[in-house]
Amino acid sequence: MSVRGKRIIITGAGSGIGAAAARMLAEAGAELGLVDLVEAETRTLGRELNAHAFQADVRDETAVETAINAAVRALGGLDGLVNCAGTATVQTLENTSLTDWRRLVDTNMTGVFLTCRAAIPALRASGKGAIVNLASASGLTPSFAGAAYSASKAGVVMLSKALSRELAPTIRVNAVCPGAVRTPMFSQMTGEAIEAETAVGAGYALGRIASPEEIGTAIRFLIGDDSAFITGVALAVDGGRSFH
Repeated sequence: MSVRGKRIIITGAGSGIGAAAARMLAEAGAELGLVDLVEAETRTLGRELNAHAFQADVRDETAVETAINAAVRALGGLDGLVNCAGTATVQTLENTSLTDWRRLVDTNMTGVFLTCRAAIPALRASGKGAIVNLASASGLTPSFAGAAYSASKAGVVMLSKALSRELAPTIRVNAVCPGAVRTPMFSQMTGEAIEAETAVGAGYALGRIASPEEIGTAIRFLIGDDSAFITGVALAVDGGRSFH
């Protein structure tokens, strides 16, 4: 009941954590606007969930403003924004090109800035809005993913905290910081082999990596009314990787 009837936009909704969160929020009764770079995936999920689907590259200011405004119109207002769009790399800083650095920072951090900025007026108009930004445990303590990725996600953590202060008391802002999650992005970084999951999970207190739904549970909690007295939090959902 915490999210029933709430009008929520999710970026990066086409796959992975974004898709899992979308399914969980739809099941809980939320009305959704789905935004993703890959239009086919978003529209397929939109049909499945009876949700509105929009295509946008979160690095593109005009595309973001167009998609967010269209979603707000389709939903008849906005109560929540979930930023799941992101990308990763496994490169050391010495092997990171300027192109890759910009891709990581522009997608992971600037994309969050652009979507939040576009959504703030509608969230404020609702009288009680919430934003959940997907950061990473690598934004709390660095990991094998590399300095560029860790820096971009640390930026999301601090941007979320700063926004929680700027937008209070009308809009709450929190970040979710997952460890490794069984998603297409994880497979792209480590390969499909079960050995990769086992090797990474062995470094976690709980001895495994997460399912997308386990991260979706945290997102659902922070975007809903059950967390009405929580803002400015960077919630580690990482199986004991960082112990924050």
